[in-house]
Amino acid sequence: MRVLVQRVSSASVAVDGEVVGAIRPDGQGLLAFVGVTHSDDADKVRRLADKLWNLRILADEKSAADVNAPILVVSQFTLYADTAKGRRPSWNAAAPGVVAEPLVTAFADGLRALGAQVATGVFGANMQVELVNDGPVTVILEL
Repeated sequence: MRVLVQRVSSASVAVDGEVVGAIRPDGQGLLAFVGVTHSDDADKVRRLADKLWNLRILADEKSAADVNAPILVVSQFTLYADTAKGRRPSWNAAAPGVVAEPLVTAFADGLRALGAQVATGVFGANMQVELVNDGPVTVILEL
């Protein structure tokens, strides 16, 4: 599992012109793009959710847990693009939807279980993501 995290002052995701998930934090929030690979499992999902919730990338070295910052979770298989050969990325490292979807859902649910306010996109949909990156701060999490 690979999570690209951006510290944001606002973020939303729309499908077919309709907003399906949004965060408008009072201070800061996080946008988490989540990619799943073939070897991922529930334990890795749990550990990454905990790592994200407690990651100290907000102002004054605070974590989302410290300030109850909201998190927008968006599935993104393209995080596993292999661009080593040619000009066309390979997606072989990305898990198929039937494997990935329950793990992305478990990631969002794991954050909720830790106390996070979580909004999500729609798995497999063509999504339009809008965000205001704060900092900018962008970090990749991987176990």
